[in-house]
Amino acid sequence: MTTTTARSYEVRTFGCQMNVHDSERLSGLLEGAGYVPVESGIADIVVFNTCAVRENADNKLYGNLGQLWEHKEVNPDLQIAVGGCLAQKDRETIIKKAPWVDVVFGTHNIGSLPALLERARHNEEAQVEILESLETFPSDLPTKRDSTYAAWVSISVGCNNTCTFCIVPSLRGKEKDRRPGEILAEIKALVAEGVIEITLLGQNVNTYGVEFGDKGAFAKLLRACGQIEGLERVRFTSPHPAAFTDDVIEAMAETPNVMPTLHMPLQSGSDRILKEMRRSYRSDKFLGILDRVRAAIPEATITTDLIVGFPGETEEDFLETMRVVEQARFGATYTFQYSKRPGTPAATLPDQLPKAVVQERYERLLAQVNQISLEENQALVGREVEVLVSNGGRKDDATHRMSGRGRDNRLVHFEVPSGEVPPRPGDIVSAVITEAGPYHLIADSGYSMRRTIAGDAWDRAEAASCAVPSVSLEAGKTSVSLGLPGLGKPAAAHQH
Repeated sequence: MTTTTARSYEVRTFGCQMNVHDSERLSGLLEGAGYVPVESGIADIVVFNTCAVRENADNKLYGNLGQLWEHKEVNPDLQIAVGGCLAQKDRETIIKKAPWVDVVFGTHNIGSLPALLERARHNEEAQVEILESLETFPSDLPTKRDSTYAAWVSISVGCNNTCTFCIVPSLRGKEKDRRPGEILAEIKALVAEGVIEITLLGQNVNTYGVEFGDKGAFAKLLRACGQIEGLERVRFTSPHPAAFTDDVIEAMAETPNVMPTLHMPLQSGSDRILKEMRRSYRSDKFLGILDRVRAAIPEATITTDLIVGFPGETEEDFLETMRVVEQARFGATYTFQYSKRPGTPAATLPDQLPKAVVQERYERLLAQVNQISLEENQALVGREVEVLVSNGGRKDDATHRMSGRGRDNRLVHFEVPSGEVPPRPGDIVSAVITEAGPYHLIADSGYSMRRTIAGDAWDRAEAASCAVPSVSLEAGKTSVSLGLPGLGKPAAAHQH
């Protein structure tokens, strides 16, 4: 009797939350086709889900592909697939630069991956398939999530804005919205599986409804999420300041399971630069939104994105950004150095700044935002925090601290007192904040724990994988590896 070993796969993800969501679908598709997650070594199939926003995205991809070429020489049956935004942009160029790649697919046809892999293997030649419009909404595809307690739920794809620095609209297309009933049905199904936190996902979530003519659809969707029994936390990312309306603020304030956190990309504090970026708001309007959010939700934590060194940015423009940042008091700031992206209007603008000037401004801004984050976190010392325990491991062996996210999405490390049963991923811990850093809180006092359906789901997942359910939070190997930072310490120098 002969047995056939199932082929293994690995999905390597670079970029935004939309890519993370798509990678979960890619994993679900591959497992539905009979592939299994790799346990060690190089998988039989390696899929790159790429990003085209960062300047070094190309170098990162081709560097990884170069490393796999050596393995492919040893194992010709190794298959390599490249998808995502960079694939949508470069298409056949990827095969020309790396002819050992087997499949190139775009942002609009991720459901085709298993068939393309099989076709490439049968025909013994590379398959390149890029569609110009969405084939199947990604959320309608099978999924394989690494988290038992949290899930991304896509409400829209694409973007109707024309920001001069951004390549995404040309790669993801115009905004397409899912119907509310489909979204709510998916969320209810996730809760039935043990999920207690969902993040509503879109390139521009607060314009949700534009495709079917309901400008109030996003606020209504938030309120509808509040009616789903068992759903404890609702988040969303990312909104656009120009379209952020008071009905959304009211829905956030009046819906208990919508978390008091808002990621609101500023990009620049200079009105002149915002105009050059085609960001259809100005700094006063942005700060007014923050004031109204904090009036309605006093405990709200607001985070942002900033670009330093946009073409033509003067010292005065940069100082305007620092002024707005000081006034806004962001809980966390993702700061990027501008970099030219071919195909964007900003890439052809005059007055591209020298690297040394951009670096010096970046370091000044980073020092400012880190100091503000530290001060905002230190103000929380002594308060009780509710922590959703994460899949991450212990912070260190000396304290045996464990980690999770507060309602405001801050990273919290907490100590489990001796003799207490440690929580499972997805359980809820309450503790009192005792220390603070710029990127995290420490809560070593007042520990209590509530077991949840998400923790029960984690136990079931452990049992199904033939593991023994355990209170340890040591991270296991996953089939989807992420190139995405959380609300933690930023990298030394991001590029945008």
